[in-house]
Amino acid sequence: MRVGIISFAHTHALGYASILRDRADVECVVTDPGHVDRPAGESGGRELAESIGVGYADTLEELLAWRPEAVIVCSENVRHVDDVELAAAAGAHILCEKPLATTREDASRIVDACERAGVLLMTAFPVRFTAQYGELRHRVRSGAMGEILSISGANNGKLPVERAWFADPALAGGGAVADHTVHIADLVFGLFPDAEATEVFAVANHLLKPAREAETAGLVSIRYSNGITAVIDCSWSVPDHYPTWGGLTLRVIAEDGIAELAPFAERVDGFTELDRSPLWLPYGQDLDAAMLDEFLGAVSEGRQPTPSGRDGQRALEVVLAAYESIETGRPAAVRAL
Repeated sequence: MRVGIISFAHTHALGYASILRDRADVECVVTDPGHVDRPAGESGGRELAESIGVGYADTLEELLAWRPEAVIVCSENVRHVDDVELAAAAGAHILCEKPLATTREDASRIVDACERAGVLLMTAFPVRFTAQYGELRHRVRSGAMGEILSISGANNGKLPVERAWFADPALAGGGAVADHTVHIADLVFGLFPDAEATEVFAVANHLLKPAREAETAGLVSIRYSNGITAVIDCSWSVPDHYPTWGGLTLRVIAEDGIAELAPFAERVDGFTELDRSPLWLPYGQDLDAAMLDEFLGAVSEGRQPTPSGRDGQRALEVVLAAYESIETGRPAAVRAL
């Protein structure tokens, strides 16, 4: 299968390219036309593609002329919509990085473009593919935990200094709230597919990185139509020299017990004298590889992948309501799709 990657802008793009490079059933080509406009010292372009052994196209038009069957959109969030529209019009199925877009209108354009072209659309939410989450979802949906009372989650990480655009609201659509709320919002929707988010109250600040224009910490409370409330700690609070990017946790409190999800806790840690630093050796499932398996499997089988474009829209609506609440200081209604 021919698979294109649009842009090295997102930090996950390099991992996706490496996974696809090693698949015998995939030929991967990347285009990264925006790399010349990045700040000095940020990697990208043909040099980065060649360093990891994947093909390279100088322009998006050249990549699409190669006629890929599938495309992964990893450009800056504000550029997703234009990249998706061009790729969909060329007949490529789409896996789009999260958040799906920076505005409601652009998210609708993305979904409409894929429907109009008759191509599949998937949103990149890899945590859905942990075995632990699958077990949690089964226990919640089967009623094994009894009535669910509340949910709390944390998605904390480093500020991605290797890609400055993450902290530029004009390119990213916000800061830590946009970057980290969507993952846990999507996990909650996955547990309760028939429930809708109805109201959000959120606060945010710049205390962790005062020089940044974007907020670096936030707390988001979401009320759902089934009566459940979820609270999300979404921040770039992990120190720059921490041995890994950060982590994600989810706690479900129910009448018959408490379940905790920590998909990135599978590790061996310690200290290395060699460079006198903490040692962190993760093991277990590669979630990006599992997500790509789902996407490419759906393309091969002609079925809708999960999470879908609509799942991306639902998570974005929570983020948009959070920013409205931050601005007004009051709860904000979540717009129904």
